[in-house]
Amino acid sequence: MTQSIINTKIKEFNATAYHNGDFIDVSDKDLAGKWSVVFFYPADFTFVCPTELGDVADYYEQLQGMGVEVYSVSTDTHFTHKAWHDSSETIGKIKFPMIGDPTGRISRNFGVMIEEDGLALRGTFVINPEGEIKVAEVHDLGIGRSAKELVRKIQAAQYVAEHDGEVCPAAWQPGEATLAPSLDLVGKI
Repeated sequence: MTQSIINTKIKEFNATAYHNGDFIDVSDKDLAGKWSVVFFYPADFTFVCPTELGDVADYYEQLQGMGVEVYSVSTDTHFTHKAWHDSSETIGKIKFPMIGDPTGRISRNFGVMIEEDGLALRGTFVINPEGEIKVAEVHDLGIGRSAKELVRKIQAAQYVAEHDGEVCPAAWQPGEATLAPSLDLVGKI
């Protein structure tokens, strides 16, 4: 049986990313103390990937306003990320760090590495300021993700973190009622 990654601490990593015209070093320590999204995708210069990354780029300002940093990761190099950023209008609007993982170490750390292909599955991980994984979502390669739904999940994770004893029901949106699990609720929902 596989152990769930939920509520585990992220593993140590060091990598190089392309970010706002520069190559920067990124490590697990950069995620400490803030909410983060680590967004894995198979490869640069492909088909579904740019639609997903462009979607996240469209929500990046909102995510930043929520105190969230986004890190995209593929098994390409940081040089390939720069070339893709420079040649694609969609990828050119990305303002978050694009991490290169050519050794696959980070992809393996999060359990999304496709060993026989040397690529990562479509994995999305929301990490709290303590470095714990609170949301883990993994898709098959042909299924694109929604940044709008990612924002909602982060809002719910942040709400639960700030409101001890409350939980968010299905399709919860900020401002809607939450639940306080108790014996009184058993069988009444």
